[in-house]
Amino acid sequence: MRTAAHLRLGITSVAIDCGPDFRQQMLAANIQHLDAIVMTHEHNDHIVGLDDVRPYNFKQGGDMPVFATQKVQTELRTRFAYVFAEGDKRYPGAPMVSLVQIDKKTVFTIKDISFTPVEVMHGKLPILGFRVGDFAYLTDVRQIEEPEMHKLQNLHTLVVNALHHTEHYSHLNLEGALDLIQTLKPQRSFLTHMSHRMGKHATINKTLPFGVELGYDGLQFSVPMP
Repeated sequence: MRTAAHLRLGITSVAIDCGPDFRQQMLAANIQHLDAIVMTHEHNDHIVGLDDVRPYNFKQGGDMPVFATQKVQTELRTRFAYVFAEGDKRYPGAPMVSLVQIDKKTVFTIKDISFTPVEVMHGKLPILGFRVGDFAYLTDVRQIEEPEMHKLQNLHTLVVNALHHTEHYSHLNLEGALDLIQTLKPQRSFLTHMSHRMGKHATINKTLPFGVELGYDGLQFSVPMP
């Protein structure tokens, strides 16, 4: 399925991105309650499942908070105009979403989870990754500028994209992801956002350094909180 994540701290439940597989992913993980969605960027494989927040609207009885940059909010309002329609233009049963603006400079909190945004470059497009405690989630990275690298020191667990083996203009390949891991030196790393050209899971895992593994659909892990 497409790359996404879910964080749980106590009873707080937050999704990072909602791509085309959002519904299947939430069902497979048995996510009965969702406090918010945090968006990394506006590409379809990360946002196009937004319509499927409706079951949470109905069950929880209110809007779904969606945390996103101003640019991502503009794209959401364009692509999901019916979600944000008002008055007579809004049809009954449309998804209920409330947008909350975030930026790369400001730490924000969703209940008891504190998010530190980390700006990374997805080709020429600036997007956000997030640090929560000693965990960081970075997807669609090609480059990280030095000031943002400072936000990623002393990690316990890093999730980072590794598209495949050859160079790509907007994603790290396997070699680039391993170089980043070597620079940051987290205790543990999982690779995500892989294409079918990466190779078979068992085969590639045998070639990876200690503490680095390929991710997979349904992967779950815990991170000690500082």
